[in-house]
Amino acid sequence: MTAASPPLRLRPTLLSDLEFVQTVETDARNLPFITPWERTQHEAAVRIPDFRHFIVEAGPDGSRDGFVILQGCRNPHRSVELKRIVLQPGGHGRGLGRACVRLLKRMAFRDLHAHRFWLDVKSLNTRALALYASEGFVEEGRLRESVRLMGVGALGDSAGYDTLVVMSLLDREYEARVALGLE
Repeated sequence: MTAASPPLRLRPTLLSDLEFVQTVETDARNLPFITPWERTQHEAAVRIPDFRHFIVEAGPDGSRDGFVILQGCRNPHRSVELKRIVLQPGGHGRGLGRACVRLLKRMAFRDLHAHRFWLDVKSLNTRALALYASEGFVEEGRLRESVRLMGVGALGDSAGYDTLVVMSLLDREYEARVALGLE
């Protein structure tokens, strides 16, 4: 986000926001990068204390620009997962994704006292992979061909498979970034 951009805000998702959440999640421009949830899964994430489900607001008028989900917020091993970050299609290049990731890192390490903040991302999502790497996340491994791609493939059942890349950032790595002024 540029200096002239309005501040980013994460507010708890309300049940009344779930239609918006599902609309953004199932947009054809987002589908290649995520596996959509059913409404009941989002309802559970809003209600269960181990999750944090937020609406992303970046406009001065409180407009909804996407949503994020953290999981493992009560994990006894202090390992918090960035389960999902989905922004309105067409908003790329504004720095909103980076701003969200930075805010979520701060929340994970400062508020939730995480030791490890981790995620998985489809290997075809090269923009996200580059963003996470530039934000200090380290690749831990790959789950080869672990998710089916949506669409019709040669056999009529799917368009094939993609690999999930598992990445994480540890608390000491985050603190080193803070000390260097990178956060």
